[in-house]
Amino acid sequence: MKTLPQSDIDSLLPSAPMDRRSFVTAIAAAGFALAVQPVHAQTVITTDSGGLEVGDAAIAVAGGDLPVYFARPAGGARLPTVLVVQEIFGVHEHIRDLCRRLAKAGYLAVAPELYFRVGDPSKLDSIPAILDNIVARVPDAQVMADLDACAAWAAENGGDADKLAITGFCWGGRITWLYAAHNPRLKAAVAWYGKLDGAPTNMTPRHPVDIAARLHAPVLGLYGGQDQGIPLKDVEAMRAALAKAGSRSEIVVYPDAPHAFNADYRPSYRPAEAADGWQKLLTWLRARLE
Repeated sequence: MKTLPQSDIDSLLPSAPMDRRSFVTAIAAAGFALAVQPVHAQTVITTDSGGLEVGDAAIAVAGGDLPVYFARPAGGARLPTVLVVQEIFGVHEHIRDLCRRLAKAGYLAVAPELYFRVGDPSKLDSIPAILDNIVARVPDAQVMADLDACAAWAAENGGDADKLAITGFCWGGRITWLYAAHNPRLKAAVAWYGKLDGAPTNMTPRHPVDIAARLHAPVLGLYGGQDQGIPLKDVEAMRAALAKAGSRSEIVVYPDAPHAFNADYRPSYRPAEAADGWQKLLTWLRARLE
């Protein structure tokens, strides 16, 4: 596993002080990783569950029961489905809130705990610890199989198997590109600042730029021009690979946005770019699922 450079790690951490008791209390309540220091509560978006059915479920997969959080319009049937893939920090309150936002827009949203076999990122106090002890132990092939299981579960729990999409953030953004090349039944995908290139490993043998010609569904990629971990040369290389393949995918770059500009609980949050990206996501999904 290639560890992020220190500049990338630093970019995820705020400089605002907070006493440890307040810090631990605030993040524990929402399942945020200790590595998120501290949660910026003043910018956190909270979506209520009025008119929705929300909850937790478990899906039988290889190696155990996969925990998922779901949200859907109350009483809905044959709903277009969106798989929601976590950042490296797991399925905490921000990811659950994104599911509720999607449910308010008419979708069945399902967010799986894709690290459940190897550990709980909320218990780790640094990004390198999460990368080394959890992320490095999760193979892409296993993630693809778990997402397939989520799609099957959704089809049996109010979702429409013929209207399937995926969106993911950071680590989940990369997974979104890969899943678009994996599942031929997928209709749409939106990848938020997912890594596009890198050295292959046994766990991560291919990256999005390697599979640009194999996408079964068009992907909308949302990226920040000031992302320290995803250089613009990688974004341009991905654009070139998509163009060469004749892909219907698109990439949008927000010039002044850093990595994780949609993460409203972190100092990287950029409200204008996040709101624009969310509207683009909804437009992208509606055009392909409804």
